[in-house]
Amino acid sequence: MTLILASWYTPKRIIIIILCVFAVVLAYADRLNIAIAIVYMAKEFNWNHITQGYVLSSFYIGYLTTQVIGGALADKFGGKRILGIAAATWTLFTLLTPISARVNIYCLILCRICLGIGEGVTLPCIVSLITKWFPPKERSRAVSTMYVSIFIGLTIAMPISNILASSQFGWESIFWVFAIVTFIWTVIWYFYGKSYPRDYSGISKEELDWILESKSSSYSEDNKQKIPWKLIFSRREVWAMLLGHFFNSWGFYILLNWLPIFYYEHFHVDINLIGYYAALPYLLYIIMGLISGYISDYAIYQLKIRVLTVRRSVNLIGFLGISISLLLVAYLAKTSLQGLLIMTIGFALYSFLIPSIHVSQMDIAPKYSGAIYGLAATCGVIPAFFAVSLTGWILEITGDDWDIIWYMCSLSYIIGALFYVYLVGDEIIID
Repeated sequence: MTLILASWYTPKRIIIIILCVFAVVLAYADRLNIAIAIVYMAKEFNWNHITQGYVLSSFYIGYLTTQVIGGALADKFGGKRILGIAAATWTLFTLLTPISARVNIYCLILCRICLGIGEGVTLPCIVSLITKWFPPKERSRAVSTMYVSIFIGLTIAMPISNILASSQFGWESIFWVFAIVTFIWTVIWYFYGKSYPRDYSGISKEELDWILESKSSSYSEDNKQKIPWKLIFSRREVWAMLLGHFFNSWGFYILLNWLPIFYYEHFHVDINLIGYYAALPYLLYIIMGLISGYISDYAIYQLKIRVLTVRRSVNLIGFLGISISLLLVAYLAKTSLQGLLIMTIGFALYSFLIPSIHVSQMDIAPKYSGAIYGLAATCGVIPAFFAVSLTGWILEITGDDWDIIWYMCSLSYIIGALFYVYLVGDEIIID
């Protein structure tokens, strides 16, 4: 992280990147701390796999609704206010989660849906902010930093959630602690977050000139034009991202939500240790994710390798790396340590996916990057909802056959790689 901030030497951009990193960390910590909490909740409330699947997947119903609108509003009106309102919303429903669970399962599901509505804005909004604050040659690194922040959140949230749930305060304290921390971030963002470089009253002329002069010709701080949805949907380069997100999300969200349960039930890992088992693959993902962003930018701007070649290469490493690893878990892993080792290597390779499907919208349409990313993320939420709930159903009727789950994930990753590599582009097509 120090190396990254050193390369982005201008002070105000360091503030923005740090605040955005914490936003993503907290958003995903608030979303996925239930992956640990539900192990304790299922024991207390006697929930079967199907019920757990409904609880875990309900978040994505709300998450689906605000992806596109969040990115579009950030593109048009700036990200400060939109992201602040979103954070306040998901903070409230994180705080209400234990209360709703005590009322009944339907109240809990409704609360999770509302939490998803608040969090759906986050990543599209931040992608829009990156387009306005960072020049093209730094965007792979900026997006990689944002995306690995998801896993920083997981790496922090899961062990802490385990500690809190095992304490005298119980699993409810998980949601109270993270809600308080997110509220503090929201207050800081109100004072220090800015939508555009020109909004920062204390920004130096040198820093402002560096940001604005390094922008692509299509960049604008006053983007009030109508979003050309018809043109967006007509381009194969856009569909590369839509389909890439769609097929990636099937496995991605199963791993995020069910991996702790997999370790607990399949390998019989101690309930007080599952947070650490689940966090280790994400820790290596963070390290390699940052490196993958640097490698991509270096290959494009120093080695002068074509953007298209770089995007395709890292995409194949990411998709095929995690796919093969999941097949090895299904065929070879006999102990918890073997499963952990294979999964950790798989996540290290998986991180190379970031500077492909999560950056391509900036290559082809920087002016509408937030809206397009929101659209792609929406395509990713659809399989997320069905995959997370279907996993619970499959486990229930097959007697906990996890191999079937990993086969499906691997197939989805392979299909996603084929579509992305065939359709992706690297030139501005929507200006």
